[in-house]
Amino acid sequence: MHRFFADPSQIGEKEIVITGPDINHIRNVLRMRTGEEILIADGQGSEYRCLLREIREDEVRAEICWKLDGSAELPSAVTLFQGLPKSDKMDFIVQKCVELGVSRIVPVSTRRTVVKLDAKKEESRRKRWTGISESAAKQSGRGVIPEISGVMSFREALEEAEKLDVCLIPYERAENMAHTREVLGGIPSGSSIGIFIGPEGGFEEEEVEKAMAAGAKPITLGRRILRTETAGMAVMAMLGYLLEE
Repeated sequence: MHRFFADPSQIGEKEIVITGPDINHIRNVLRMRTGEEILIADGQGSEYRCLLREIREDEVRAEICWKLDGSAELPSAVTLFQGLPKSDKMDFIVQKCVELGVSRIVPVSTRRTVVKLDAKKEESRRKRWTGISESAAKQSGRGVIPEISGVMSFREALEEAEKLDVCLIPYERAENMAHTREVLGGIPSGSSIGIFIGPEGGFEEEEVEKAMAAGAKPITLGRRILRTETAGMAVMAMLGYLLEE
């Protein structure tokens, strides 16, 4: 069944009005017809099973059959602080980490970050990443579209991370996997969690030290060195396995 998102302001007691790009997707791409069933999520964890009742050029109206409580979210809100990578690697990171349940992604400019974005480029990239987040949320059956924040400096990211209950930083000099299992296994369900992933080349020693001083817990991802676009996914998969109810 096809899934769409609607702003809560578009959701009434008996029907939902869909506007924007989804109209073209429903009418011309999927070629849907009245009477077909769709799922509509409000972006806040709830979703509605609906019947298409009216498909027009400027709006689509769907009758609410029943409301479902969203069940596809992790019990913990996870924020990925991702060092800005080169090329289109961030597109891949956003897509896959959204599929794995991340709640928010914060692009971070670190000392080894090669990519430098001016305000115009940053807004353009953020808009694209937000679109990828929405598409991945639809595909994976989520009821929430994870937020893609503006680019932060490493200092700003640490300040954000200090607001969370737990913060993790994969580090090649961290203790063995038994210690990592202990750290991850000790995270209570419902905790807010931050993950710091460096860009190509990783973090500098001083950055890791500052993160640890701010409360980040170093963990290992095993004996193999992972690419920046793989490391975040590895941690998300570990957390999903441990926290999923």
